Amino acid sequence: MTTMKLALALIGAAAGLAAHAQTSTADGIAQYRAMLADGNPAELFEAKGEDLWKQARGPKKASLQQCDLGKGPGVVKGAFVELPRYFSDTGRVQDLESRLLSCMETLQGFDAKAIAATPFGKGEQANIEAYVAWISSESNGLKFNLPQQHPAEKQMYAAGKKLFYLRAGPYDFACATCHGEDGKRIRLQDLPALYKNPGDGVGFAAWPAYRVSSGELWSMQRRLNDCFRQQRFPYPGYASDVTIALATYMGVNSKGATSVAPAIKR
Repeated sequence: MTTMKLALALIGAAAGLAAHAQTSTADGIAQYRAMLADGNPAELFEAKGEDLWKQARGPKKASLQQCDLGKGPGVVKGAFVELPRYFSDTGRVQDLESRLLSCMETLQGFDAKAIAATPFGKGEQANIEAYVAWISSESNGLKFNLPQQHPAEKQMYAAGKKLFYLRAGPYDFACATCHGEDGKRIRLQDLPALYKNPGDGVGFAAWPAYRVSSGELWSMQRRLNDCFRQQRFPYPGYASDVTIALATYMGVNSKGATSVAPAIKR
């Protein structure tokens, strides 16, 4: 009995130490992020995006000030927290990046396919990330409320849900492998449960974001691309239905969450 009591006491003490270590680690990560957030370099991308939006550019020498992001031509505020959504002029559900491609092609005469094939951070891809930074900042503090009235929006959500749980690749990974449970973390990176609403400024509601480790602004398209890389999947096409479906699933699940984009990440 004495031996059993001692063993139970040791187990209890170990559990207490583990819980304390976990709390201390979480507090340390929170402090680290608070320091990072003091002066987010994303502001530089925002300024570039706002300036580009007003410039006459492309073969047609036109600005994007008549681009309809879902709230009417030229209306930016509040558009980000309602994307992806269905657009009748293209006949498809689009996220912010794919919608910008459509506007750049239609209004300015750029080749959308060529831009989509350009590596991240290069040429017009870099400009799209600046647009994304500024447009998302105009909805900072607003709550996500993606529309789900159109049949195509509902279908895209359903497709995104299937993709979220799809296990494949050499490691048999799915999005849900990392983001299907509460309390997961890889090093300093929390892994929010994205099958539900993870809360204000978490998960979908925290992107786009400035990545300190790479010194770049990452859009949701780029974030998803890197997730596929980590799953050892082939890269998805830029602005493809696969990425838009996943964004729709996460965005609808984030209904009511407050956007903090563009955020700052490690």
